[in-house]
Amino acid sequence: MKKEENLPYKMGSLSEMHRILGLPNPRHPLVSLLNGPTTQIENMPAGPHVLTYYKISYKPRLSGKIRYGQSYYDFDEGGLLFASPGQIIGENSNHPAICSAYVLLIHPDFLLNYPIAKKIRQYGYFSYSTNEALHLSEEEKNTIISIFQMIDTELNSRIDDFSQDVIISHIELLLNYANRFYKRQFLTRKVMHYDLLQRVEDLFDDYFKHDYPSSKGLPSVQYLAEQLNLSPSYLSDMLRSLTGQNAQQLIQARLFEKAKELLSTTTLSASEIAFQLGFEHSQSFSKFFKVKAKVTPLQFRQSFN
Repeated sequence: MKKEENLPYKMGSLSEMHRILGLPNPRHPLVSLLNGPTTQIENMPAGPHVLTYYKISYKPRLSGKIRYGQSYYDFDEGGLLFASPGQIIGENSNHPAICSAYVLLIHPDFLLNYPIAKKIRQYGYFSYSTNEALHLSEEEKNTIISIFQMIDTELNSRIDDFSQDVIISHIELLLNYANRFYKRQFLTRKVMHYDLLQRVEDLFDDYFKHDYPSSKGLPSVQYLAEQLNLSPSYLSDMLRSLTGQNAQQLIQARLFEKAKELLSTTTLSASEIAFQLGFEHSQSFSKFFKVKAKVTPLQFRQSFN
């Protein structure tokens, strides 16, 4: 069998990460906090690598600060990057290897039997790109660093029956603050995000204008995100902050509006409209429409006659 080349290096464990960085084994095999000079990446394997753990990094300075008139700004106090198991980190990925002041590594097994094991998968920012990092104000930075320091203190204390509970509590606090601060960031970027919302609307118009549904199928979150150079998760969270709907919900709303328009202004059959909108089967379209309108496409059309 031909040897596969150029595959991302798979980082098997936290102990392996410590060995690569020339550090002693972590005090706990499933959770580790790197801080100060130990977060340098000179010894990391060349090229990208695949994570088998959650990674939360605080970077003292984030590049790519943007100003948008007088209403949009980011802070100069650094920020947080998040990544989850299975993601590719490093060269040619959304998360290039970056020197950080703190790096918290959490193996999924550490979270087992705690509610956070399920909840952490619901935090969209674990799949954001680097250019969608969480920028922090001075006050926010101090809050985040204080939590890292509490985790560090606990990891370097004597391990006892309460250690895991305490560290889990600190991790939950860190993620809750990240939620709050990202909400603030969506607000401070509101002007730019409204511009993105208009671009989303334009993409919908172009999608149907160029008859993409017949060749590409239904418009997808991935398609919109790629056109906007955003990660799907960031796009969904941004849209939710502006409209109350995530990207998938917004797509469904636009499809519903387009369906109503075609049913009320054309003589196309339900099957023809289904094809024009990108549905593979007319039954799928009829079911989608009835869920939204509480009536079938035919009943909706008849209401106009």
